[in-house]
Amino acid sequence: MVGPFIFFDHMGPGTLEPGKGIDVRPHPHINLATVTYLFEGELDHRDSLGIHQTIHPGALNLMVAGRGIVHSERSGPAFRERGGTMHGIQLWLALPRAHEEVEPAFEHHPTDTLPTLERDGVTLRVLLGEAFGERSPATSYSALFYAEAHLAAGSTLALPSEHHDRAFYVVSGTVRCGAETVSARRMVVLVPGQACALQAQSDAQVMLLGGAPLEGRRHMFWNFVSSRPERIEQAKRDWDEGKFPLVPGDSEERIPLPK
Repeated sequence: MVGPFIFFDHMGPGTLEPGKGIDVRPHPHINLATVTYLFEGELDHRDSLGIHQTIHPGALNLMVAGRGIVHSERSGPAFRERGGTMHGIQLWLALPRAHEEVEPAFEHHPTDTLPTLERDGVTLRVLLGEAFGERSPATSYSALFYAEAHLAAGSTLALPSEHHDRAFYVVSGTVRCGAETVSARRMVVLVPGQACALQAQSDAQVMLLGGAPLEGRRHMFWNFVSSRPERIEQAKRDWDEGKFPLVPGDSEERIPLPK
């Protein structure tokens, strides 16, 4: 884990031909929050709260599972008809123990609501939490930050120093941190207190993340994250027995519990 971040998924880039699409059937989550951010393409989110939201590049979807939620992620009819490139990142956040069983919730933050700043060849967007003197409007349950940085070749960016855990992931391009050169699709987790100024060796896109460690360890099985193993066992039984709520508009299919 890096702060509360427990899972990191770089999706794509991949090109879908006309008539093809993404179909992640309804599936459950507990005791975590998902953070979805696209660079290209679009994706339809539906959940058991009755939310139907299409996410476009530069917008942020935050889904708080809390005591339990079910959702699906599919290509919408228009995107499926025309085809196109899908590219983005989804993160999972473990929730502090005091908030693991909160009421499920969903937030959508369009691109023009997320703080953006320019500095010496670097464009920054604060997606979650607080960094570089800016705060995201998205709800945070613990001290953290998640930001996107576009660095022009030759530019430099110092990572925020106020957070205990910090990491960066290079989406494209090449950067240096001290003596280490880091290329695309690599994540570097910094030692607490380590100074790091990213030096762009080429035009680069980098995701920055971190925060305060959560109390105690977290357990993960499939789509379930919790501080309590017995809570995960209960969620497994509930999904197997059909006790989770259905997703309005997408209730005919579901992903079965892995055996």
